Amino acid sequence: MNARPDPQTLTPAPTALPRDEGWPLHDALRLTQGGTQARIVLNGQVYALRITRAGKLILTK
Repeated sequence: MNARPDPQTLTPAPTALPRDEGWPLHDALRLTQGGTQARIVLNGQVYALRITRAGKLILTK
């Protein structure tokens, strides 16, 4: 199930984003389409990205 996170438990977004270091920057809520889970494929391997209730990210194989 892809339940939406409780906005009160998520850490607020920083008011200023880190300096551009040439790395792509992705919003986790956009990756999960507003839910808490997404699948990411790398070299044929599927990984699960999950946003916890505490607003932390977990990436598992």
